[in-house]
Amino acid sequence: MSSIATKDIQSKMLEILVYFDEFCEKYKLKYYLCGGCLIGVVRHKGFIPWDDDIDLFMPRPDYEKLKKLWPKYANTSKYVYCITDKFKNYHDGGASIRDITTTYINQHSINDDIVHGFALEIMPIDGCPKSKLSRIKQLFFAFVFSLFNVQRLPDNKGKVIRIISAIMYKLISSKTIRYKIWKYSERQMTKYSWDKCNEVTELIGAIHGMLLRHNKDDFDKVIRKDFEGYKFPVMAGYKKYLFRIWGDYMRLPPKEKRIAKHAVVYMSLDEPYTKFKGIYYCKDKDLA
Repeated sequence: MSSIATKDIQSKMLEILVYFDEFCEKYKLKYYLCGGCLIGVVRHKGFIPWDDDIDLFMPRPDYEKLKKLWPKYANTSKYVYCITDKFKNYHDGGASIRDITTTYINQHSINDDIVHGFALEIMPIDGCPKSKLSRIKQLFFAFVFSLFNVQRLPDNKGKVIRIISAIMYKLISSKTIRYKIWKYSERQMTKYSWDKCNEVTELIGAIHGMLLRHNKDDFDKVIRKDFEGYKFPVMAGYKKYLFRIWGDYMRLPPKEKRIAKHAVVYMSLDEPYTKFKGIYYCKDKDLA
């Protein structure tokens, strides 16, 4: 794997985020920093020193609008919108904006002919039904969606879920059937209108986050906070959200955990990923 300073990766990620923010401002799309970046806003006013990626949330309506607007109006000669569909699998339940002038090849995608550039990861926030039965159904379909959309053994959902996933992949090996299953599940889990629900939820990610219901007022309103010399949006209830996910989010983790957690095969900030097809990804002649 190539070695790149964390600061240089952060600088590239910030560059992509600035462009994304300007695009969302222009087309009236709502989004918020989440994950490690949200902790970074509060604790460091920027990146967590050892963190090198950017995760974002978007309300489902804005998330769906982004899919239509980006290909039409963004600078797609550099930044492209990527999401798993019938033909390509990014092994991630959300969408991403990827810099095609760079290379970031993850271990779980070395056999896939997809865009392997540095990326902003975007996850939807969905309406959460009030009925307990409807909520159980929503979570069930969210799990099925994740299982057959991502199509890789999960790292953050526990050993039992990992075993169940492995069994299901063996039982249902057809890509076409998997696609039909996750598309149906996606429709079922997202059918609760953002505008009509009083609570919202994240249906992609760790089990703990999926089980939580949040007051929609905490996500409807957006405020801008300092991050690396810029002001980027966070949800109005960001402190409440951080506490529910991480507890004492102001406490630094032990030194041994202060590392970026990625299984990177190769990365480059100044070489396009296409240069490495057949070398670091799609090495099988039938794939390349």
